[in-house]
Amino acid sequence: MKALAMPLSVIECVSEPRPGREILSMRQVQQGVALKSLHSDPIKQMIAMFLSEVLAVTLQGGDPDEAMFDFLVACIEVLDKADAAGTANFHICFLFNLARHLGIEPDASTYAEGSVFDMADGRWRRSMPLHRNFLATADSEIAYRLSRMTFSNMHRFRFNRRERNAIVDGILGYYSLHYVSMRHLRSLDILRMML
Repeated sequence: MKALAMPLSVIECVSEPRPGREILSMRQVQQGVALKSLHSDPIKQMIAMFLSEVLAVTLQGGDPDEAMFDFLVACIEVLDKADAAGTANFHICFLFNLARHLGIEPDASTYAEGSVFDMADGRWRRSMPLHRNFLATADSEIAYRLSRMTFSNMHRFRFNRRERNAIVDGILGYYSLHYVSMRHLRSLDILRMML
């Protein structure tokens, strides 16, 4: 039963919405996807905690979204099966792909060498915008490279801890501009230490 309450556990249950109650009571709770290593590997547990916190902020309210659910289950299964090389960039790949499902994916077709990434507009530009929410040329190139990252090739992207943390900061800054503030994620500092 404890594994059912762990971050990113996929469960099946019966619940009934009741007027005036935000928290649903659940019954007939059972595991939806069998996870082998997600809850026993400390690195994967920390990634799961961080991503659960991001999802709690971004997925508040709204209607059921089957495509989002399928995406999340597929990602959880990838993380569960990933080896050490696959976990290092998993959270980066997840955040970039989640943006697509949230409708805030950067427009990679606008990239040109030497351009800057306008974070407010989600596009690459040849000249700096009139606001300060943009990435310089070198960081813009990294952002473009990330647009080609998939769960099957994420292990090929090599970043040191400083670079990985800067990338996560950039992605969370982008989310904050387009969706909701990500400034108060409690698990981020621990994740920074572990990866």
